[in-house]
Amino acid sequence: MKLANLAGRPVVVRDDLALDIADASKGAIEPRLEVLCDLALHDELRTLAERAAEADWKPFDKRDLGRVAKPYKAIGVALNYRAHAEESNLPVPDEPSVFAKFASSVVGPYDSIVVEPQYDKVDYEAELVVVMGKAGKNIPEADAWSHVAGVTAGQDISDRKEQWRKPINQFTLPKSYDTFSPIGPYLVTLDEFADPDDIEVAGWVDNLEVQRGRTSDLIFSVPELIAWLSKRVTFEPGDLIFTGTPAGCGVRRTPRLYLTEGKVLRTEVTGVGTMVNPVVAG
Repeated sequence: MKLANLAGRPVVVRDDLALDIADASKGAIEPRLEVLCDLALHDELRTLAERAAEADWKPFDKRDLGRVAKPYKAIGVALNYRAHAEESNLPVPDEPSVFAKFASSVVGPYDSIVVEPQYDKVDYEAELVVVMGKAGKNIPEADAWSHVAGVTAGQDISDRKEQWRKPINQFTLPKSYDTFSPIGPYLVTLDEFADPDDIEVAGWVDNLEVQRGRTSDLIFSVPELIAWLSKRVTFEPGDLIFTGTPAGCGVRRTPRLYLTEGKVLRTEVTGVGTMVNPVVAG
């Protein structure tokens, strides 16, 4: 099942058509964004989609798609692809290294990324983003996927200058500026994937392909991350996990490639779709 936020209303998507969930349920399900991430409602959403009349499915403009979750918290995972560890000349970690991304940084799949001129080392990181679907603490690895509402595409935009400003490296703030966490375009349930542990992620800056990898290259798989994190924090529906980025981010390229006004960042997760985020100066 493919779900979306269409102009602020939750919808089920089929090809290029959308079914308004609140209308299809005759108001039984409120038109709230939280509906998309609530696993308890997913069977009902499938039934609505199966029973909907053809006339209820409407064409839509993809530019009206917004963020597919309004998280209480978003967690990023650093250095979680083997290829990225290799290009960074860093050892493969024994445990995940994580950071927070402010919920206020989360925007939609076609929204602009604001990079003010004084930020001259702003980097991109294409990622698979996991959207949690029910509350959980101390989730066993074997049960981890059952707590996931679905997956989407994301970008972990990073101000490298601020990240590495002395005397202490920091991650949360430089990865949490307004607009620095676009997600979308769809929230796709796990039954749509042949293997949810092997999904392709790719990114382009303008027409240059800069990243391509598969989540089978993750050092810590999604179930491992959920189990490890949930020993420390309680997950809520709508919470996000940015699972890490493949090799090829701008700071590791020669010459380095940073996001500046006028560039266009494109991010694709196979089975989910493509985000297109123009870079503006604000």
